[in-house]
Amino acid sequence: MNEIETLIFLLGAAALLAQLARVVKVPYPVFLVLGGLAIGFIPGMPNIKISPDIIFLVFLPPLLNAAAFSASPLNLRAHLRPIAGLAIGLVLATMLVVALVAHALIGLPWAAAFVLGAILAPTDPVAAEAIFSRLGVPERVGIVVSGESLVNDGTGLVAYRVAVAAVVTGTFSIAEAGGKFLLISGGGIVAGLILARIILPLWARLREPSILIAFSLLIPYAIYIITEEVLHVSGVLAVVSYGIYQGWRSPRLFPDASTRLQALSFWEILIFLLEAMLFILLGQQFPAILGGIGEYSAAEVVLYAALIYVAVVGVRIAWFFTIPYFSTVLHRLLPNRYLRATWQEHLVMGWSGMRGAVSLAAALSVPLATNAGSAFPGRDLILFMTFSVILATLVLQGLTLGPMIGSLRLEDGGDTGTIMELKARLKGAQAALDRLDQLCEDEQVPLQSQEQMRELYEERIRRYEAGLEAGGTTEEYAQTSTAWRDWRRALIAAERDAILSLRDSGEISPEVMRRIEHDLDLQESRISG
Repeated sequence: MNEIETLIFLLGAAALLAQLARVVKVPYPVFLVLGGLAIGFIPGMPNIKISPDIIFLVFLPPLLNAAAFSASPLNLRAHLRPIAGLAIGLVLATMLVVALVAHALIGLPWAAAFVLGAILAPTDPVAAEAIFSRLGVPERVGIVVSGESLVNDGTGLVAYRVAVAAVVTGTFSIAEAGGKFLLISGGGIVAGLILARIILPLWARLREPSILIAFSLLIPYAIYIITEEVLHVSGVLAVVSYGIYQGWRSPRLFPDASTRLQALSFWEILIFLLEAMLFILLGQQFPAILGGIGEYSAAEVVLYAALIYVAVVGVRIAWFFTIPYFSTVLHRLLPNRYLRATWQEHLVMGWSGMRGAVSLAAALSVPLATNAGSAFPGRDLILFMTFSVILATLVLQGLTLGPMIGSLRLEDGGDTGTIMELKARLKGAQAALDRLDQLCEDEQVPLQSQEQMRELYEERIRRYEAGLEAGGTTEEYAQTSTAWRDWRRALIAAERDAILSLRDSGEISPEVMRRIEHDLDLQESRISG
């Protein structure tokens, strides 16, 4: 089996594992990593080696762009202080603690120990998004953890560059390192926003859906390459800032509904395929990594990995149970909901720091030798400990996070979200009804059409008002809404069957059938409203 056939096999295995994860209600990254790990040990199965450039260039830009696209700049700004503290303060604290443990207890030289700390400091945005999106958590928990994972990759990779340069060159300056950190990180954010302001108005002039969707994929890649290779700033943060800006502005720049639906469908499939392939390839790397640590005994490497894992998780949990409580004075000046989080929420945020592909890509890109020609100290051990921590955080924490949230009885804010949505839908329907009155006065609209449209929106308003009066999620309202959706689906199904019968009898062409079916599909997709 060659590498192309292996990739196809792995993609098929990833789809099956993802479906199995859905059946047993387990976050699918866990199953994919374990499945890749098992596949890696199958005799005769080619091991596909992941180049760091493949992860950084092929996988990261679209995944980061998609995660940032759905982020709210208002929510991020409201939680800016905790997110910035986690993305910078916790990253540096993790790097320091891991370096201390790696040097004092494992024996890595200081410089190499800091490289390991920088590799494991950032949490993984893909893992956080994939797992948190399937668990009911309070709003601020999701915002803080997702916002942290979007930003801290950039800060972690900048710290990694500085640490590797110190090992390779044999020199280190705190002032120079701090200057590089600020320049590369800040430059990436600014460059992403500037490029977004330049690109989006030009992109919005496109009208062909296929071309527009193609550019939606190509632009994040272009921004990453320009910022990394030309401007020499953080491509990760540039793509994140571009994605946030794009997500906020796109509803006004791209008003065409059909194109939006096509783009959303395309991106849903793309993100699933990229995530599935990334996690299963992640698991498949372990046999090759295991073969590179022959100089250490099994007991030694397991102990070392356990020590580093405890350091990574311990410093994160310690952060959430200390730093927020030290900020009470600052809270009086800049109130923030994060500081009012319960200890249960702090525990969930502390336990949710999964590591993933970014850490593995950074470990794989550690140079083989220094400028002096000597081997990079502890490179094989760094790789093994990195993968072990990734595996432990994804599997152990990924499997236990859901039960932990359930046992802590955290409220996920479902009622609040439902009421907020109903209020928004009600205002939208009322605005449409007001606009209908204006149109009927200004234009010659047939009376029958006026009445039909008015009845449609008045019926929606009655449903939304009933939902608000019922508190959003009462059993009576839920049953009524379910009955209404079932009724609408049954009517659309009857209409679809009739259209198919006309096609089967040759009364209409397949092309006509598909156009009508497309309209029916759009109607059915709106039934949830």
